Amino acid sequence: MRYRAGFLLSALALFGAAVATIFATAGRQAQADDPNSAPNPYHVVNDWAKLPEGRHWGMAIGVDIDRDGTSVWVFDRCGGKSCDGSHIAPIQKFDAAGRLVVSFGSGLFNWPHGLFAAPDGTVWVTDGKLQTVQHFAPDGRLLMTLGKPGVAGDGPDTFNSPSDVLVAPNGDIFVADGHGDYPVPHTNDRMVKFSKNGKFIKAWGHHGSAQGEFDVPHGLAMDSAGRIFVADRANNRIQIFNQNGKFLAEWKQFGRPSGVYIRNDIIYVADSQSNDKTNPPFQQGIRIGSVKDGKVTAYIPPMDPKAEMPEAVAADKDGNVFGGFATGMDFKKFVKN
Repeated sequence: MRYRAGFLLSALALFGAAVATIFATAGRQAQADDPNSAPNPYHVVNDWAKLPEGRHWGMAIGVDIDRDGTSVWVFDRCGGKSCDGSHIAPIQKFDAAGRLVVSFGSGLFNWPHGLFAAPDGTVWVTDGKLQTVQHFAPDGRLLMTLGKPGVAGDGPDTFNSPSDVLVAPNGDIFVADGHGDYPVPHTNDRMVKFSKNGKFIKAWGHHGSAQGEFDVPHGLAMDSAGRIFVADRANNRIQIFNQNGKFLAEWKQFGRPSGVYIRNDIIYVADSQSNDKTNPPFQQGIRIGSVKDGKVTAYIPPMDPKAEMPEAVAADKDGNVFGGFATGMDFKKFVKN
């Protein structure tokens, strides 16, 4: 009798374990089939950044974290859709409490886009109409300009709508050069590499959808291994390269990437364009995962089904996420629950 009872208990335990495995497998498969099903461990904080009286957000297109790990740099389009004719300073730095620390760049830009906060405290920015990449000291002094202001081209010293800039630990400068047919028609689709002194080293890529080709290279990030992650937006993918331009991989599980940011090998990807017609079944939002395996572990969905999500994204050392909104002209902080 004891043998039969023990056998029955063992059988029930095995059955229970099998059922649990089936449900766990089904859950993982459901998440794999639904790119919008990862958990959201964040809540939004509106009006975190305290703007000066009378100042309003424009298209907040560039966001990065200062070397202190908590202060936030934001590059917006002068309170509107463009800086043409504006005397508003589009580069702003906020401390951990959201207080404005410094602002500069008044009268220097047309169509702000990418921003990179370097480990030495300086700031790099791109302008898609001015056709330049500019390097500033923390107090706003201009240190270097790459490209020829107002001159579009695809040579070693010209750009055509540079979207983002990244500086490697050794000082090499990488520029994502191109933005589709806006703000000017037929922009570039390439990556450009310079030395720390601004000397042209090489360029790679052209328009297309094959490996190593681009269609709106919109954002850049680098992981601890030195790999370059390119938000190849109109191709609905992230492309990964080494620093010599060798193609390593492509990832599509993070949606249609407008912005990409990496801190401690955690990747944050802003999707501001996916919908029922563009890149379905993905929805807009911020997807978070690991550069080690590419798995999406968290997803910040739209706060409102009709609202579009950020183009620019960054995360501070405490895991707070910051989003710069182009459509909607806003800037928000997302805090872990």
